[in-house]
Amino acid sequence: MMNVEQARFNMVEQQIRTWEVLNPVVLELLLQVKRENFVPEDSKDLAFADVELPIGHGQVMLQPKLEARLLQEALLGKDDKVLEVGTGTGYMTALLSHMAKQVVSVDIFSDFTDRAFKQLNQLGITNVVLETGDASRSWAAKAPYDAIIMTGSEPILSEELVEMLNPGGRLIAILGDAPVMHVQRIQKIGMGNRKVTDLFETSVLPLINAVQPKRFVF
Repeated sequence: MMNVEQARFNMVEQQIRTWEVLNPVVLELLLQVKRENFVPEDSKDLAFADVELPIGHGQVMLQPKLEARLLQEALLGKDDKVLEVGTGTGYMTALLSHMAKQVVSVDIFSDFTDRAFKQLNQLGITNVVLETGDASRSWAAKAPYDAIIMTGSEPILSEELVEMLNPGGRLIAILGDAPVMHVQRIQKIGMGNRKVTDLFETSVLPLINAVQPKRFVF
């Protein structure tokens, strides 16, 4: 029988801290928000493992260390309004809800949205709006946002997402093609100006309908 609290502690200390996640608010949240509640039933034993977990529709739940790092790099404040592109199981949504004032989370699969709604509702989380649709390029209805987090990759950046940020707002984007993608924080400084910070390399599944570059056909 797995000691759940020990496994959670080990996940934070051995996987997440060693991946340069040192923000004390983020680390405390990872101990408080129960990841196992968001993991599919047949993967409960792997809730704290350093692996991606299948969640249906060919999609995955990201590794804990990657979720934590994306959360940290968004530099969230208590008054922020956040767009999450790709709800998945709702675990990242729950983490975001504790760090921001409002979270708008969009997924292309309605059963993901429904499942996340039930789970977040059970936890009494009330500052999240869950919607079903394609936010890979834009989700203007609730814009502007102070932060946007993409939980899947795009070969090239969707400029519309950057345009939906408030001045000073941050987009955490996973860009490029497998096997090596670059995670960037793109901060909107003002009209037409931005600060781009290269954060780290990873490789995750692309968002469905992600913006595609023009590729040469020979």
